[in-house]
Amino acid sequence: MYSFDPTEEQQMLIDAVRKYAANDLRPAAREAEEGGELPKKLISKGWELGLLQASIPEAYGGFGERSAVTGVLAVEEMAFGDLAGTLAVMTPSLFATPILLAGTEEQKQEYLPKVIEGDWAPYTAALIEYAFDFDPLALRTIAALAGDEYVLNGEKAFVPFAKEAEALLVYANLDGQTQGFIVPKDAAGLTIGGEREKLMSLNALPMYRVKLENVKVPAANRLGGASGHDFEPILASMRLAAASAAVGVANAAFEYSKNYAKEREAFGVKIAQKQAIAFMLAEMRTEIEASRLLTWEAAWKLDAGKEDAFTEAYLAYMGAADMAMMVTDRAVQILGGHGYIREHPVEMWMRNGRGFAMFTGLVIV
Repeated sequence: MYSFDPTEEQQMLIDAVRKYAANDLRPAAREAEEGGELPKKLISKGWELGLLQASIPEAYGGFGERSAVTGVLAVEEMAFGDLAGTLAVMTPSLFATPILLAGTEEQKQEYLPKVIEGDWAPYTAALIEYAFDFDPLALRTIAALAGDEYVLNGEKAFVPFAKEAEALLVYANLDGQTQGFIVPKDAAGLTIGGEREKLMSLNALPMYRVKLENVKVPAANRLGGASGHDFEPILASMRLAAASAAVGVANAAFEYSKNYAKEREAFGVKIAQKQAIAFMLAEMRTEIEASRLLTWEAAWKLDAGKEDAFTEAYLAYMGAADMAMMVTDRAVQILGGHGYIREHPVEMWMRNGRGFAMFTGLVIV
């Protein structure tokens, strides 16, 4: 059975991420959201924490071993500071982690050192498609084998840093299976949308549409080589990352609204003493803790290779997405009229919380 106590190394990482979230991400979040851009220095500082580097073995330029549990602990702490900043710092993981999990030895040797040995660079991935019935296991982007090449056709949405990306890991439907393909930035037929995606939240994170029109990549660029790969471990890692980020955002909203309720007076008493407010806060905390524990357990099962790990990751993600919507909405309610204005961050967290239903593919642990 797993322990609820982090290891010494995990605690050191958590403390470092918590400090970065509180001192750097949180103070910059509102200006970045309004201005539509995260300072490069802010992203670089988060990169220097070494979250991705610590999950890559020394043979590929890193200094550790991958742990889904460590990943969810770190993502939750960072998202407590700001979600857009978290997704920006973690964007290279979208490219590197699947290669670590499912790539051939040649792919690992070629690409992983490029991503992690230098400064933060916008390596990214394209999974989400602009469809009401989007299903990561039934993609509309199609890959077809033609001789010694794969030909990709389709359109992707919400691809972070696509315009600046050194390379993209594009997921496509190959004979009914979701498979990843490494696509260089200068591939013929690859078109990045001229305008950024316009969303309800995450305005500080540059995301773009990506079109693939007869994009040809060598057969060696198929993730896992000729035999391909199992997409389930990658998808489970994405879902756990999104779940842990949802817990972080929800906890930020809870803590802020709780502290507000303890200070705000109405009719001569603190509103935290009002039964309706106290019950809301209690339910918010209960749901956060439930989602946190479910996410931890699913991450532990993924690390341990348990058969039900993929199902548990799905349940953790679905539960956390609903929980984040509820908690952030309640935080706005507790602040009353103040919750609706930009003077307080809860309205931004509510907009972030509403998006977790479609955030799979934007972060991975």
